[in-house]
Amino acid sequence: MKIALTGAQGFLGWHTRVLAHSLGHSVEPIRLGPGFDEAAARSALEGADLLVHLAGVNRGTDDEVHEGNRVAARQISAALASVDSPPPRVAFSNSVQAGNGSVYGGAKEAAGEILAEQARAIGAAYTNAHLPNIFGEHGRPRYNSVVATFSDLVAQGLAPEIHQDKELGFLHAQRAAEVLLGELPVDRMADHVRTMSVSGVAEKLQELAKVYQDGTVPDIVDAFDRDLFNTYRSFLVGDMLPIRLTRHADSRGSFFEVVRSRGGEGQSSFSTTVSGITRGQHYHRRKIERFTVLSGSAEIAMRRMFDDKVYTYTVDGDHPVSIDMPTMWTHKITNTGSDALYTMFWINEIYDPASPDTIPEEV
Repeated sequence: MKIALTGAQGFLGWHTRVLAHSLGHSVEPIRLGPGFDEAAARSALEGADLLVHLAGVNRGTDDEVHEGNRVAARQISAALASVDSPPPRVAFSNSVQAGNGSVYGGAKEAAGEILAEQARAIGAAYTNAHLPNIFGEHGRPRYNSVVATFSDLVAQGLAPEIHQDKELGFLHAQRAAEVLLGELPVDRMADHVRTMSVSGVAEKLQELAKVYQDGTVPDIVDAFDRDLFNTYRSFLVGDMLPIRLTRHADSRGSFFEVVRSRGGEGQSSFSTTVSGITRGQHYHRRKIERFTVLSGSAEIAMRRMFDDKVYTYTVDGDHPVSIDMPTMWTHKITNTGSDALYTMFWINEIYDPASPDTIPEEV
């Protein structure tokens, strides 16, 4: 499927691109605003199966928010009107704030009306998704979501500050992307929204971090807790990622613990890898996968989807560490030694062939 996507470089845009990639769809980004190129927009829209309109202005002066969202909607609507084969489906990332009397709510409502009118004019099915507070991996602190702000603070060992405690509806960005791409019916979106106070989110993140500080996997049976945990973990990439293990050795040999889990499913596996061979080259949208080298030496490499920077970790069985793969980061492990590499893998759910959540992608 060919998907035309505005706002592709934003937070929700990144998550939408990840979902599209996992489904085997191609994405054609469309730039709106001051850099709008109508010819490029028409090229992206021509013959597309779906338009997803995410671009807008969330922060700025009242005039910037008021006009920015309307201008973006008018630009993409004009491009839609000018193509010979427009997409038969159009989806808009609206907001639950639409129509609430705020400048932002009014701007989103107006943008939705502009796009809906154009969708009707070309005979396209229109999805108007009124999204709540969207959170997820690699949200921008102090911009995208309070979850991103709190996750960043907790990862630094700092306590979140509550300036205004209130109840909010939270939806993970991958669920929002599923709604926009038609994988999850918009009338079922509410089933995945969790209402929680701002202080409750802060407490939950601190609780997850406290359990995880020694490598223990918290109880993440609840999908919302799992998504919060994965969001928090996305702020640990770098030096904070390896989990140091205590190796006990004597004349009999050696021993070290690999994983502790507070609850839920789990599946362990073991592999031997000959010198120079690489395993992995895939990513997960929801799973937590732990690599632990038991014997031999290796290099673990990972790369965030649609990014060029590769993080590498040199590991060996004499100085054991566990590394939990961040979600939506493709990863691999390569035997860099001359002897066989013994590796244990643990994942937080039992493998389901109907929903493997293992998408091929080279690091």
